Amino acid sequence: MKTILPSTKIYLSKSTIPNAGRGVFANQDIKAGQVIEICPVIEFPKKDLEHLRQTILRNYYFQWGKGNETVAACLGFGSLYNHSYEPNATYMKHWENATIHFNAIKDIAKDEEITVNYNHGDPNDKSPLWIEDIPKSE
Repeated sequence: MKTILPSTKIYLSKSTIPNAGRGVFANQDIKAGQVIEICPVIEFPKKDLEHLRQTILRNYYFQWGKGNETVAACLGFGSLYNHSYEPNATYMKHWENATIHFNAIKDIAKDEEITVNYNHGDPNDKSPLWIEDIPKSE
C-alpha cells in the first residue's frame, strides 16, 4: 500500500456558498493541474445503501466501483468539497488504490473555496444532481 499523507494545501472553514455549511479552502495558491488531496475511501456493500440513505451519510458517499456496484465514504476532506456547476477542481476515482484524487482544473487562489461538480466530477455536466432525488430523513 502506498503511503498517503494529509494535504497541507487545504483547510476547512465556513463555506461561502449560502446554506452549504462547511467548505474546503486553499491554504496556498494552487495551480491548474496540481493534485489538491488524495483521499482514502471506505467501501460499503451496495446492500447497505438503503441503510446509508437513512443517515446523515446520505449526503457524503460516492458511487464506487467500475459499475457503481458499491458506495464509499471518502476520508480526509473528500466528502466536504461543495458542489458547483462552475467548479475549480475535479475528482478521479482510483478503485485499485481505494482512493479519490482531487485535482485543480483552474488556478485557485489562497483562501478561495474549492468546489467540484458532483456529477461524477465532470466539470461540463450540467444535469440535475442525483442527490436531489434522495428523500431526506425526518
